Amino acid sequence: MRLDRLLAIVIKLLNRDKISAQELAGDFEVSVRTIYRDVEAINLAGIPIISFQGQQGGFGIIENFKLDKQVFTLQDITAILSVLKGFQATFPDKKIDIAAEKIRNLVPKEKIKELNDQHDQVVIDMLPWGSSQKQKRHLKLVQEAVSQKKLIKFMYRNAKGEHGSRVVEPMTLIFKMYVWYLYGYCRLKKDYRFFRLTRMDKVKPLPEKFIRRQQSFHEFEQAVNKTTKHKMVSLVLNFSPRLRYRVEDIFDIEKVTVQKDGATIVRVTWPDDQGLYMFLLGFGEDLQVIRPQSVRGILHAKAKKIVSKYSASFRSDVKTEI
Repeated sequence: MRLDRLLAIVIKLLNRDKISAQELAGDFEVSVRTIYRDVEAINLAGIPIISFQGQQGGFGIIENFKLDKQVFTLQDITAILSVLKGFQATFPDKKIDIAAEKIRNLVPKEKIKELNDQHDQVVIDMLPWGSSQKQKRHLKLVQEAVSQKKLIKFMYRNAKGEHGSRVVEPMTLIFKMYVWYLYGYCRLKKDYRFFRLTRMDKVKPLPEKFIRRQQSFHEFEQAVNKTTKHKMVSLVLNFSPRLRYRVEDIFDIEKVTVQKDGATIVRVTWPDDQGLYMFLLGFGEDLQVIRPQSVRGILHAKAKKIVSKYSASFRSDVKTEI
């Protein structure tokens, strides 16, 4: 705790001509005597603090040292604060507020307004639109279990629809493609696993702690990719003009060709699995698959099934109205 305070004092002194011991004591909720001891420790560490006498006195760092050590630009600080703001929105924590305040103290007074203007230009929010309180609660519980190295228990529904109780050593929270995942060691399966948070229910941290295992999620991901054989398919997709900007948000720009009428042609290679067809059908009448013929055939068959499901009820509704 003292190390945090010493660092915070140095940051304040770097950006103030001088600051009184009483003000520092009030900021950190310690005695003035403790501040004097802290200042002495900072001096011993090689940071030259000078003392100003009198009623308007206080402590300061010599000007040359300030110039040498002011290494962060305003853009650097804005970027750091934006990330901290995003984490605070997702994982409310007083420590994040303290860290943000330390960073803000790096900015000279005359630059604060400029910082505030830039800070509002970028917002990082790692929760999906319309996230429920349940999702937020689960995310916080999992994050705390990861941080405290405590076992976590939950009900899990896998991609096949199978339900079961799991006890997991939670190791890493991952935010990927708008989805949160937990990487950990499953004691039921006796192996490492990825768990999608939206499929977790009745999340409950357990009091038992665990010793973190060695395999990182990067190593596990690489091992999975090597052993999983995905059949890939090369697609040529034609999107209607009104979806142009949405298409440019989803696909790499070099894969997108804009036609004279505003339509977009996309050439991409993706895994040929059920998820692909769910994704393509989601664009409805605004997408036409040009190639390959095999994908066109599968989409045609699925579209016919969709039409048949609604046709009978539609005819029934028409007769009722007559």
